Amino acid sequence: MGNYKSRPSQTCTDEWKKKVGESYSVIIEKLDDDFQLKDSELVDLKLAFSSDEAFQKVNVSYRTEKGLSLLHLCCVCGGNKAHMRTLILKGLRPSRLTRNGFTALHLAAYKDNAELVTALLHGGSDVQQLGYGALTALHVATLAGHHEAADILLQHGAYVNVQDAVFFTPLHIASYNDHEQVTKLLLKFGADVNASGEVGDRPLHLAAAKGFLGIVKLLMSEGSKTNVNAQDNEDHVPLHFCARFGHHEVVRFLLQGSFDVQPHSVNIYGDTPLHLACYNGKFTAVKELIQYSGTDSLSKENIFSETALHSACTYGKDLEMVKFLLSQNAMSINYQGRDGHTALHSACFHGHIRLVQFLLDSGADMNLVACDPSRSSGEKDEQTCLMWAYEKGHDAIVTLLKHYKRPDDSPCNEYSQPGGDGSYVSVPSPLGKIKSMTKGTELLIITLGVFCCEIGGWCKLQMRVIDLVLSGCCFNDVSMDRLIDLQSKLIIAIDVAKGMEYLHNLTQPIIHRDLNSHNILLYEDGHAVVADFGESRFLQSVEEDNMTKQPGNLRWMAPEVFTQCTRYSVKADMFSYALCLWELLTGEIPFAHLKPAAAAADMAYHHIRPPIGYSIPKPISALLMRGWNSCPEDRPEFSEVVSSLEECLCNVELMSPASSNSSGSLSPSSSSDCLLGRGGPGRSHVAALRSRFELEYALNTRAYAFWTQRASGGLSLEELRRSMQFSPIDRNGLCA
Repeated sequence: MGNYKSRPSQTCTDEWKKKVGESYSVIIEKLDDDFQLKDSELVDLKLAFSSDEAFQKVNVSYRTEKGLSLLHLCCVCGGNKAHMRTLILKGLRPSRLTRNGFTALHLAAYKDNAELVTALLHGGSDVQQLGYGALTALHVATLAGHHEAADILLQHGAYVNVQDAVFFTPLHIASYNDHEQVTKLLLKFGADVNASGEVGDRPLHLAAAKGFLGIVKLLMSEGSKTNVNAQDNEDHVPLHFCARFGHHEVVRFLLQGSFDVQPHSVNIYGDTPLHLACYNGKFTAVKELIQYSGTDSLSKENIFSETALHSACTYGKDLEMVKFLLSQNAMSINYQGRDGHTALHSACFHGHIRLVQFLLDSGADMNLVACDPSRSSGEKDEQTCLMWAYEKGHDAIVTLLKHYKRPDDSPCNEYSQPGGDGSYVSVPSPLGKIKSMTKGTELLIITLGVFCCEIGGWCKLQMRVIDLVLSGCCFNDVSMDRLIDLQSKLIIAIDVAKGMEYLHNLTQPIIHRDLNSHNILLYEDGHAVVADFGESRFLQSVEEDNMTKQPGNLRWMAPEVFTQCTRYSVKADMFSYALCLWELLTGEIPFAHLKPAAAAADMAYHHIRPPIGYSIPKPISALLMRGWNSCPEDRPEFSEVVSSLEECLCNVELMSPASSNSSGSLSPSSSSDCLLGRGGPGRSHVAALRSRFELEYALNTRAYAFWTQRASGGLSLEELRRSMQFSPIDRNGLCA
């Protein structure tokens, strides 16, 4: 059973959609970039392709700064099939890639130039050749929605079910981008409607999530073998997605048809499609679900002890939806989930005062208590909805509840302070006071709870306050919109490791317990400090529950902390540090496609780790694998990490990539703790939505660099050293 109070507001669906969109946007940007030439260059090239006489004078070995050969430029500057044939006969290879990673066939398909696509194929272009992101020309034509180019490619033998770097087939891409004509064409050529993407997503999942009814109908057309109940890695069926995003027409189509849809299916969080519609306020979808599938889902609880009614009250912004759910008479307004919390608890916790008023008027019982599942066994912590509102600083709701319930009605004294002194809670609450000071500042209000924990932590640690002028938090702050080289990354990593070494080597060692990229702050000069001690504890703390509950951010949490199987040690911080180091080096959030709880579960129970790609130097990759070892005793001390990273910093010019292979494909390095390829059934990793594209690009760039060095004779070792000048390094391994 999950803790309702720690239920993440962001779903895997949100993160996954963002990653997919960003990744294919990068591809389009790179394709467009290959079509952008300097004005002077463009004029000369158009002149060269304008007449046979001018074309005969062209230098066949000409290349642009972006690595475009005349074959590529023929697609960009209005060349024709005669130009193509001539260039190929003169020895230009159609397989050559631009620096952005595309062949001439990719560019011709993107431009939907049927004449040039045909000429290239007749001239020996490999219709299956992979470019940036493992994309074939068919992927590119599908991405652009070009029916004619896709048709020609398929007629010349393009694999209809070929998968790119994130295991998307052309049918996935057509379904995601609402290209109906291309979808029809792909289905005609036998596209696999049940092909699985990187996270188990089928084309129907994508179309349902985007609300493309036309695509859904094509995929579910008569004779289709589409599995309408196919589950992705989080056990979502297509109905979950269209309900989640409120695409009620798709919901109706799936439920009305004779497709044998299972409307009460649950994902790994126990959510039915009805739960997701309620959490996101999709009232029309809620009505469609109940009308066509009945009320069975109304009584189902998810892992956070929430029914559909609880979910609607968590959302709290649609009173009519709550009224509708209550009108179904499927359960009482005072129904308690497994942890005891009611719909009124949910509304109070999220500050929905109008909904609280309605529930009270409708007979909700504020005396019912919920138990905190994060407490250790045997410890009872029963809380009324008033205490939930008080905890979150919703003072108006606290006042409202006092109006409805007087002290003499309360034998359990629900209004008493947490200290148990018998006094009634007073408003404003501690959090409410801070809210009143930051009224109208939404960003501050979101972080108030964290702020209170931080203040308490500093007081308990009794550390001196340091005045800092900081640039931003590592590593995704908008103010840090700049490229960070390996040397700068190592400086940050060393600073953090030294900070953690200091905490662990105090007379009374301190465990940070919440080390993640949000709690690493950067100076403007690029140095870093560790912050946020709200979850920190002394190692020898006498408080029994300090070392048994789950503190901090689940995404960076050590397995032994998440499973609560034992009292953990300072080595839990080392696990979190290893994930931060990986994030710093790759620029990706660990397991970005998963909710924090799911990410922690995968690391703890399935021993999955982020992929160590080509861009991570070998010494650091070895350090990462030791740092996130499943066995705490086998993880290194921070003093050892500092020493290793300082050595890497001194030899930064000699750093080499961690893994590559002779075949030219790039993959994560092999390790029992790393996710390889697609992993086990239903357990693949999709942080690669961007990183794999970048890894493939790195390979293409290396190939291009090799070619250009051969053409120019290459750089000498001394010239290479002079081109890589770094700031002087002091005795501590830091930039002077």
